[in-house]
Amino acid sequence: MDDYPAPAFQTPEPYGFLYLGFHADPPQRLPLYRQTARRRSEAARLATAAKSINGLPEVVSVRVFRAVLIPPLPGAPRHDLAMLIRTTGVDQLQAVRTSDAVTALGGEVVLAGANAAKIGETEASDQGTFLFNHFTVESAAEPTQVWRGFTGWYTEKTGIDNSTALESTQPSQFSFVNYARLPGPPFPFLINQLARPSFHRFVRATLKANGMDALPAFYRVVSTEGP
Repeated sequence: MDDYPAPAFQTPEPYGFLYLGFHADPPQRLPLYRQTARRRSEAARLATAAKSINGLPEVVSVRVFRAVLIPPLPGAPRHDLAMLIRTTGVDQLQAVRTSDAVTALGGEVVLAGANAAKIGETEASDQGTFLFNHFTVESAAEPTQVWRGFTGWYTEKTGIDNSTALESTQPSQFSFVNYARLPGPPFPFLINQLARPSFHRFVRATLKANGMDALPAFYRVVSTEGP
């Protein structure tokens, strides 16, 4: 029987989280996302807008990301750019979400919610690859509890030492998204998972038993505003 010690969970962050996705170029079928002129231009626009958004009194920080690899799985959000806005609290999400500075960007709300569980410090560094793992839930399962049940596998088998689990509190494309910084590039991370029988026997089986599926997307930071 698989048994993986649970990692040391920390007190969740008290902020609200608004995760937006953007299409600079049309969604592609290939998993690797190359830098195109349109993507560079749109990334620069979002980085400039992030400065203004970070000036709102309800905002703590803003990070802009560019996609580097998104497996072409059915239902996966294939946004080539993303923005993660921290608000001073969940109660401030709606004011920021509907502000002129945010609505003018034309992004899709992938998730608007709160930090439900936390391991380590995902933003201890802006360097490296960041995972946004989008979970579909086709059952009455509580996604945070399901996620907590297999985090020990990830910390033991992949070397990940951080995760910021986000759960929606407002209408969003996804009800649960795990945000984490990888210990290395995305391809070795994926291969390390898929090559392990325990991943299929334990992690994928746990998701299937709870009517859940995981849709990962990998990004790098373009710009950071705030702490």
